[in-house]
Parts: sequence; C-alpha cells; structure tokens
Amino acid sequence: MSLTRMTAAELGELIASGETSAVEVAQAHLDRIAAVDGQVKAFLHVDPDTTLEQARGVDARRAAGEELGPLAGVPIAHKDVFTTKDMPTTAASKILEGWLPPYDATVTARLRAAGMVILGKTNMDEFAMGSSTENSAFGPSRNPWDLTRVPGGSSGGSSAAVAAYEAPLATGTDTGGSIRQPAAVTGLIGMKPTYGGSSRYGLIAFASSLDTPGPLARTVLDAALLQEAFSGHDPMDSTSIDEPVPSIVAAARNGDVAGLRVGVVREFDGEGYQPGVLARFREAVELLESLGAKVIEVSCPNFTYALPAYYLIAPSECSSNLARFDAMRYGLRVGDDGTRSAEEVMALTRAEGFGAEVKRRMMLGTYALSSGYYDAYYGKAQQVRTLIARDFDAAFEQVDVLVSPTTPTSAFELGERADDPVAMYLADLCTIPSNLAGNAAISVPCGLADEDGLPVGLQIMAPVLADDRVYRVGAAVESALADRWGGPLLAKAPEL
Repeated sequence: MSLTRMTAAELGELIASGETSAVEVAQAHLDRIAAVDGQVKAFLHVDPDTTLEQARGVDARRAAGEELGPLAGVPIAHKDVFTTKDMPTTAASKILEGWLPPYDATVTARLRAAGMVILGKTNMDEFAMGSSTENSAFGPSRNPWDLTRVPGGSSGGSSAAVAAYEAPLATGTDTGGSIRQPAAVTGLIGMKPTYGGSSRYGLIAFASSLDTPGPLARTVLDAALLQEAFSGHDPMDSTSIDEPVPSIVAAARNGDVAGLRVGVVREFDGEGYQPGVLARFREAVELLESLGAKVIEVSCPNFTYALPAYYLIAPSECSSNLARFDAMRYGLRVGDDGTRSAEEVMALTRAEGFGAEVKRRMMLGTYALSSGYYDAYYGKAQQVRTLIARDFDAAFEQVDVLVSPTTPTSAFELGERADDPVAMYLADLCTIPSNLAGNAAISVPCGLADEDGLPVGLQIMAPVLADDRVYRVGAAVESALADRWGGPLLAKAPEL
C-alpha cells in the first residue's frame, strides 16, 4: 500500500519499527501535494525544505534513543488559523497576508513536541467565517469527491487535504460546525472536543466563547490519537479546563455500544433536509440498534432557536476580536502616505483587507452590541444559549449520547449559495447547538446520498468532558459500516 493511503496509526507504527523513515513519509506526501493540489487547492503555504527538516529532526531523535509518541514522524496539514513561527499565518485574509508570527500556538507546539511533521498551512474561510471556504481571500478549496463542489468550511482546506490523501491528518477549528460539517461532506471523521479541552492560545480568534480546535482524520482512531496529542490543560488559555483528558484512544479502539442509550433529536428530522441524508441517518440509527444500543426519541425544543442565537453571539464576538486589526501594529497597511490620519489609514486598510462576509458579520455584531440594542439582541441570544444548554442537560438525563445528521445536505456546488448568506448559514443547522453548549460532538461517515453519490455524516453528541463516548459510538459505526461496505467510505471516492 502507498504511504499516502495508510492511516496515521499505521504510519506511526511503520516509522517506529524502522521499516520507513519520517523523511520518506513526508516526501511521499509532499509528492502527492505537488501532484494533486493544483486541482484541490487545499494548501495556502507549503515549504518542502521546512517540512523535510522537521522530518529529519524526528528521525534523529529516534536514532538517539528518545522515546517518542505514536504519531512521531506522521505528517499533518495545519489550518492557517494557528500561529506557526516558521510558516506564515494569514487566517486566509488579505489583512494578514505574509504575516510570520513570532510564536507557536499551543496546538502547534504540542504537535511539534509529539514529533508530528507539519506539511503546510491549509486554506479556510477568512477568519473561519463560512461553510464552504469560498470566503477565503485566496480562492476556494475543492471537494476531492467532485471538484465542482465545496469541501465544507471553515476548515475546508484541511478536509480537502485529508480526503485527497495529501495528509493523513489535519487540524481544524469548530466555532459553529467548522470541523464536523467539512468532515461530513468529504467522508471524514471530524471532532469538536469539549470547549476548553483544547487550547485556544495562538488561535486567531473568531468567537472566543465558541472556538474549539479539533482533529480531522480518515479513521476514528486517528482522530483520537491526534486529539490526545494536542489536548490538555494550558495555563496560557483562561478558558482551558484543568481536568484529565478522557481516555479517548481506548474508547476509539473499543466500539462497544451494547446497552448504550442513544437519543434521536426530534427537531433535527424534517423540512429542509435532503432525502438521501435522512435515509442514511435513519440507516445509521438502525445499525446502532442492531449493535445493541437502545434508541430513544428525545425532544430539545430550544435547538430550533440555535441558528439565530448563534448569528448574534458569534458576530458580536468577532466584532470585538477583529478590532485588533487596525493597521497600526502588524499586517496590511493601506494609504499610509503621510497625508492621512491614523483613523483614515485604519478605515482604508480594513475596507481593503477584510472580505465581504467578515464585514457583514462585524456589522451585525457591532449593531447587536450597540447601546439600545444589546439587551434586545445579544442579551436575548445569551438567554437562548442557556436554554439550549438546559435542553442538553435534560436530554442527557435520559440518554448517553444524542445523534442527528451532521448537515442537512451533502456538498453543494461552488457558487451555489454565494449570493444567499442565509442558505449558507443553514449548513450548520445541526452542529451549532453543541458549540453554544460547549459539549463534545463528532461526525462520522454513514454513507452516500442517493441524489448525488456524495458523503453523508452522522453526528454523535455527548455531555461536557464525555469525549470518550462519541469516540466509542463512532468506532462502532465505523467498524460495522466498513464491514458492510468492504472497506472505508473514502475507497469509493473518484481517483484524482
């Protein structure tokens, strides 16, 4: 089997045994990037010399007898929202084009400490605002299943890289579904850890109370190995949870759901859902029941208000967070010819540096936070957020996990929703509640939609700090469906 077709766990074992080297594995993936990324456009920055230097360092550490982790020498695609001191970090925005950070994000630093080899920085919706990567200032990424379709977003470059076998693993961030939604539409595993379980330090902020780093992978075990590598308490992040990381790798190897109570969310089954998506979801629920799980219908009535609440809370936070891009300290500066005031330079820079969707959300947020409107909009949205968290609490008194489709539809065509932001926002209809409540949620592939033959995702949600539960259920679904399909879902994807 080609090195690029192996799982991260398999590559780690192969490198550890000495059957191959980190350099050979890195070179194989760099060759794959060179061969197909002109079509996929997953990466914004690739530096083969830096990547191979990292790989040589891992091989040298192993040769010196250093004890390394299970992912040492394994390549990874890194979302361009995490700071990297040896590669530019742009958040796919013109306002940060070419910016080289002076420090590593905690996630970046932990990947390096684990011996992982960063292949490059992946494309994304600008400042993580979007569901398709079409909001990138540098052009969209494409879905390897169908190059005329979106790979999801905002972590679409990461999902495209893994689905196209350009990388075995990738990092993403999930603010309203930006890991799970791209995973669902590209046939991958995408995990949103419990909020605070993975550090936001060095992550360029969109909405600080929602942003959650997490893994994208081709198998449940690979996702668990990656999450374990970068998770844990970080004193540099004030929202970091000072609790032990759940035993997610053991859960990913287990996959036993006998006796588990699985709740089907009534509100996520109805109008606006693609028939093929609902058909695969219902088959996945039947599969869980056949594996010994007890299926119970659960109502979470306030979930129907999650989308409007999110689109008040997230823009309000982005309005505050993006105020730092003022042309005075770093990044783009426009009109500074000595004739204009600082305020004029700032206005010109922000007008040219931010894209249309970022401007839309900043204006929405500024309005919602303004005097006279704060209580009516932002304050009410936060109250709804509390009601959604209470719905989760009530549901988890009845069941161990909740399930739903990850997205209402399969991957839509590039440009299809470009002029309809509300239709774009609906891509995150099922994923947003877990961001508002902060609990763990994963998307696993559950088949192909009848209408277009494109991947469909099953979302599994668990209580705060019960990340191991979603891995356990995900592993069960993955194993049973791989047996039924005769292999992983990605094997059905067209060859690039």
